Amino acid sequence: MNSSTRIRQGAAGILLFAIWLLTCLVLHRPQPEHLREFSMERLLRTSLLPVGQTMYIWGGGWNQDDAGAGIEAVTLGVSKRWAEYAAWQTEQYDFDQTRYQSHDGLDCSGYIGWLLYNVFHTRNGETGYVTGASKMARACAARGWGYLVQGDYRPGDICSMEGHVWMSLGRCPDGSVLLVHASPPGVRICGTYLDDGTKSEAVKLAEQVMQRQYPAWYSRYPECGVGYFYLEDSVSMRWYTDEETDPCHLQEMQAEDVIHFLYPE
Repeated sequence: MNSSTRIRQGAAGILLFAIWLLTCLVLHRPQPEHLREFSMERLLRTSLLPVGQTMYIWGGGWNQDDAGAGIEAVTLGVSKRWAEYAAWQTEQYDFDQTRYQSHDGLDCSGYIGWLLYNVFHTRNGETGYVTGASKMARACAARGWGYLVQGDYRPGDICSMEGHVWMSLGRCPDGSVLLVHASPPGVRICGTYLDDGTKSEAVKLAEQVMQRQYPAWYSRYPECGVGYFYLEDSVSMRWYTDEETDPCHLQEMQAEDVIHFLYPE
């Protein structure tokens, strides 16, 4: 072997080592200090914070240009203004009359964007996650948080359909799904009706939770059901989890067990 061959092989070896090192750094780069580590329990508990005290506002959670996250969706915690505004509303609340009062509540993508920010961030005012509702599940998967599924709904799944986005709280034995979302009149827990339009186990469970945990809201807005088409028209992002991020195996629970976990008697 002549010297030029040895030089070329040495250079190739150095290049391969550099590629390997760069790959390791990219795949195993430490999480930025301002981001929390994800956990399924944090996701589910955080999702409940605005329930029963936040009205549905078209454009709520978006910025003034309607192009991304507004101030509330990049702020930790529940806005005091949401609860104050909700307390003044009656059974006749009409979201068509409150469009773009963006600081008074949340719309569906504003809610999910707020939720994601509060799960991952420890400081206010950083880059948010609000985007078009029908794109949110795919946008979450594109960030490497999980993978896309269809026709199967587990706790924590971020579910997008045309014009709406919601989060699953798990299935019931009859196949119906319990969910949390921002939909008129506001942020609430609902269940999907059965495909023949009859009341499902998930709707009954949603009614029980809303009546017991949020009685003032339930007295004004008792409807806790959504159409079966939610399960036909949605694509979901399922989170990557392991023993560290989901030690209680919440992602494998049925809806009633999730509720017992989140609202212990």
